[in-house]
Amino acid sequence: MQSEDFSNMINWDNLFKQSSAFKNSEPFSFAFIENFFTDKFYNNLFETYPKIEDNWVISSAMSKYQHYKTWNNTHINEPDKPGNDPSFSEYFNKLKRYAESEEFVSNFRKFSGVPVSKSRTINFVSYKKGGFQYPHIHNSSPSTLIIMLYFSKGWNKGDPGGTYMATEEDESKMIFEPYNLNNSIALFHDGPMAAHGVRYITKDVTRQGMQIMLEGYDEESKRWASDN
Repeated sequence: MQSEDFSNMINWDNLFKQSSAFKNSEPFSFAFIENFFTDKFYNNLFETYPKIEDNWVISSAMSKYQHYKTWNNTHINEPDKPGNDPSFSEYFNKLKRYAESEEFVSNFRKFSGVPVSKSRTINFVSYKKGGFQYPHIHNSSPSTLIIMLYFSKGWNKGDPGGTYMATEEDESKMIFEPYNLNNSIALFHDGPMAAHGVRYITKDVTRQGMQIMLEGYDEESKRWASDN
């Protein structure tokens, strides 16, 4: 059986150019990549980004206000099940299938040096006016890589909405915040110092995004690294 063709989707050279910067950043490894997708594939993703409707979940805890949607209504903290979700476009389903492939995971493993082995979750995460997320640290496992993908055109420099990195769980300690949210990604190596968040959005805008979590997985025990 011939494997699926995933060529002409991602500008891998743009990712690998930032490998050294990622590995040498302090106090934890993070990077920002522009023009991540090829133009044609990105435009197909942008045009078919799912409309934020009542079937999205609103997370309105004290620490955040965001909209999210999972594949096949899987719980936000549960690993994805392989396969498509007919409620999303073929372009996003193809991206999910690619993210579940060894080629995709291997490229991020080479780029980061983080021993990831599988895609754990792929979720749509968006913020509207009033959206925010306080700075926080997951520290799920030393083999967890978190990737935020952005699909928002016309974002103004200095406006909140991109996931910022900080030296502490304190917004005033922010060390990086992306402003070009059009075909870009921000990613970081999860760990005890990996503070990140989203500043409060005051304008009537929508930050369209996704989050992919790659993680170590033990095939023999069928356990994820964060399960230990």
